[in-house]
Amino acid sequence: MFGRLLDNREKVLDFFFPRYCLSCGREGAYFCQRCRAALPFQSPPYCPDCGKSLDHHPDCDDLASELLALHSVFRFEGVIKKAVHQLKYQNLRDLATPLGGYLVDYLKTNDLPGDALVPVPLHKSRLRERGYNQSELLAIVMHRLTGLPVFLDAIQKVRPTPPQADSASVDQRRLAVVDAFRCYNKLKGRRVILIDDVATSGATLSACARALATAGVSEVRALTLAREI
Repeated sequence: MFGRLLDNREKVLDFFFPRYCLSCGREGAYFCQRCRAALPFQSPPYCPDCGKSLDHHPDCDDLASELLALHSVFRFEGVIKKAVHQLKYQNLRDLATPLGGYLVDYLKTNDLPGDALVPVPLHKSRLRERGYNQSELLAIVMHRLTGLPVFLDAIQKVRPTPPQADSASVDQRRLAVVDAFRCYNKLKGRRVILIDDVATSGATLSACARALATAGVSEVRALTLAREI
């Protein structure tokens, strides 16, 4: 009965708020069946140090030793770049559902061990400005689809930093996030999968991994929706 009620609710929402493919504009889904085949999936081989595809690897972003691996589902380009922008800045939170689904598909088909999901946090000032954390939305969808526990308050960003994309160099990005994160949740001994929307230099993920390791987490790996190339 409850499942039928949810199905009916979805049909009502689809009627009043129809979804359109972000690529071709066809009504029905944010990524129609025809356009899904053309999405910019990351393809192996990958750099063992920074996780970039070797087909798009002009330079290497060294990660913190505490971050064992960085995996990404897509390259940050085309319709995925548009989708992330709409999720992040246009308040299209409904996009978290299909995008989180792609993250789960990746988990099911790749060797990425973990027993806890931890989204990369926003500083409270940015959270007030935006109203939500897009990485949190993705992690919650993943939790619902996999049953993996999600710890929304495991890490806090204790000071604001400029957007990674605004920093001129990798070194500047690393310096900007030094001591910017603290781990407050009891995750000692767990294998954590950090969740974020986009990896640029990997500096933010590295800083989060250091904070988690300091708190006693046994292993930290990262999974992002997209990787900047």
